[in-house]
Amino acid sequence: MIEVLKKPVLIVALSTTVLTSACATQDPVARANGEIFDPYETTNRSIHQFNKGLDRYAFRPASKGYVTIVPPDMVTAFGNFAENLSKPGDAVNYLLQGNIKGAGQALGRFVVNTIFGIGGLGDPATDFKMAPARTDFGETLHIWGAGEGAYVELPGFGPSTTRDAVGIFVDFFTNPLSQLENNPAEDLDIPAKIVDQLGNRGTYSDTIDSILYESADSYAQSRQIYLQNRRFGLGQEDASAEIDPFELDTGGF
Repeated sequence: MIEVLKKPVLIVALSTTVLTSACATQDPVARANGEIFDPYETTNRSIHQFNKGLDRYAFRPASKGYVTIVPPDMVTAFGNFAENLSKPGDAVNYLLQGNIKGAGQALGRFVVNTIFGIGGLGDPATDFKMAPARTDFGETLHIWGAGEGAYVELPGFGPSTTRDAVGIFVDFFTNPLSQLENNPAEDLDIPAKIVDQLGNRGTYSDTIDSILYESADSYAQSRQIYLQNRRFGLGQEDASAEIDPFELDTGGF
């Protein structure tokens, strides 16, 4: 067990050190006023254009084909499977946050859905009214007091912040399933996430297309939606600040 934990702990320590020592910081007054801190906007916009091209010519057509061929119930089942594989990692993050109850809820959902949901393809935990349990290392850093940092757009991942970018990296290693030897789930984790994202992209295609291809400035629109919803999810904004992309006026041409 100790050997299993050594790598994640080391990566957490190194990543947190990088985050706290190297990230650009925002004026607290500007942050309090809700201003967006985007010192890398030129680079971010270039990456945004790359991501749009990747979406237009690869991910978008693949997702449309996926949801056309695969029955909706199976799309949901594959999404459930990917979500279930993430639960042990969620439990670790809750423990790092000092949230014992959240860790228990994450592990409870994992056990119930794995046993009674055919390995996680089903979601009986929700049917049993078990509380949702979803977190990540970006939220862990937020609870530890790390600032949001600058807005960044990541190749292949999309909108993020310097804090959440570190979180994405660390979350690849904090899931105990990925640390076990001879573990078949390790080989399924990344493919399951890709299939889940294909399902989400195909299911919400019209909304995503309106943001990326019909808005006057898709970069600014994506940035606003991400930051306001992320801050709301972390309890930094009230409910009125959350943006529902399904009701968004994109200012299309």
